[in-house]
Amino acid sequence: SEAMSLDDIVFLHRHRDYGAYDLRKAYPKVLRNAVLLGIGVFLLIFIIPTIYGRLKSEDVQMFMHDETVLSNLPTKAKEVEPLPELEKPKELPKQTTVRYLVPEVQKNPDIEELPPRVDEMEKANPGPETVEGTGDDDIAIVAPPEDTPAPEATKPAEVEAKAPEIFDRVEIQPEFVGGMEAFRAFLTKNLRYPNAAQSSNVQGKVYLNFTVEADGSLSNINVLRGIGFGCDEEALRVMKLMPKWKPGKQSGRAVRVRFTMPIMFALE
Repeated sequence: SEAMSLDDIVFLHRHRDYGAYDLRKAYPKVLRNAVLLGIGVFLLIFIIPTIYGRLKSEDVQMFMHDETVLSNLPTKAKEVEPLPELEKPKELPKQTTVRYLVPEVQKNPDIEELPPRVDEMEKANPGPETVEGTGDDDIAIVAPPEDTPAPEATKPAEVEAKAPEIFDRVEIQPEFVGGMEAFRAFLTKNLRYPNAAQSSNVQGKVYLNFTVEADGSLSNINVLRGIGFGCDEEALRVMKLMPKWKPGKQSGRAVRVRFTMPIMFALE
């Protein structure tokens, strides 16, 4: 019997119609064709640039030859138009002046020259030399129009005073003079329970927000949360009657501090 190949041995007594047998049989041929194609492409990569370079150099030589021929052709010189002559500046009319020099003390002057007379100075301006004018002397002096407003005086810059900063927390908090016991005593003495709140059996806390100034006085007193029935107005009235507090301090100095405090309304 004929010698069997490796594929025949592998697919012996097996079904060969699924495609694997054909692929293995055709693999050597496909591999050979792929190698040859790769070698051809590899050679083309090196050959094409060489051919293109030679063709390009020939084109450059032809172009340089054509340019040399064109450069040898006679060229017609362009006519250069002369530039227009600049207009000479007009001379301004001279003013009549009389030589006037500041007198200086000299020792043994060679020539003594007296200053000009008053009548000569009335018709001429002082100058380093005496010159006879060629124009109207009045054109040299131009008075400003009468309706020209006078320049405004420069006003000094005004610096607005900045209000002192209000702190929410400080090293030493503000305090009612005498402490909380004195504060409760002040409220007990001055606070009046509104009749409307008593008849409606209304109780609760009125929260007030105010600023303790650097001198201890109270300002910007407002109701943050109230209970109504006249209690809010009564709390505001009592706070406005309060004496000065001990101010809050920050870094050893008295400062403005924002403060929040509740006032309790309770029926016995």
